[in-house]
Amino acid sequence: MKLTVQTFLTLDGVMQAPGGPDEDPSDSFTHGGWQAPFAEPAAGEFVTELNSHASAFLLGRRTFDIFRRFWPDQTDPANPIATAINSLPKHVVSNSLSAADAKWRGEHPDTAHLVTGDVVAAVRALKDEPGDELQIWGSGKLLQTLLRHEVVDLFRLMTFPVVLGSGHRLFNDGILPTTMRPVELTVTDLGIFIGTYEPAGAVSHGQM
Repeated sequence: MKLTVQTFLTLDGVMQAPGGPDEDPSDSFTHGGWQAPFAEPAAGEFVTELNSHASAFLLGRRTFDIFRRFWPDQTDPANPIATAINSLPKHVVSNSLSAADAKWRGEHPDTAHLVTGDVVAAVRALKDEPGDELQIWGSGKLLQTLLRHEVVDLFRLMTFPVVLGSGHRLFNDGILPTTMRPVELTVTDLGIFIGTYEPAGAVSHGQM
């Protein structure tokens, strides 16, 4: 499977708590829910389409808890996003959860699996399994580890026209410098920039 990252971002790179004020208030973050004013069909259609490529999900503990509180209650079979998230395998990375606690609610309790120990080795093993995509949503702390080890194959970044000035960011100090190759670029009517990128090797330098 390809390991793909799907992330909602602000113009200054913040990915923390796009969905609501209570989603992730850690580190005194007060801007939760910043994505809500920009709801529009084009972005929803993009998310629905990319979910159709998911064979499994890889989630950090906080994102797993957020998903587990919401998605099992979305039982409409006509909702393709809910169907994918509820029915497909979910691999949650955590050092605090027990295997008994890492369970999904609702009709698919056995679709969640705990990942502990050497996370990078475990993720590489998951990538070797058959399927289309192993998708990461949210999971900022987990992403920092994976970015430092260059195991992500594709980035889908949905950048919203808002600047927050604080919050957890996707690309932090300590990750390896990487050139990105644009695969597909789109701008919605409300100014959401949807960019799909592949890592394309080391950064080249010159003089302008």
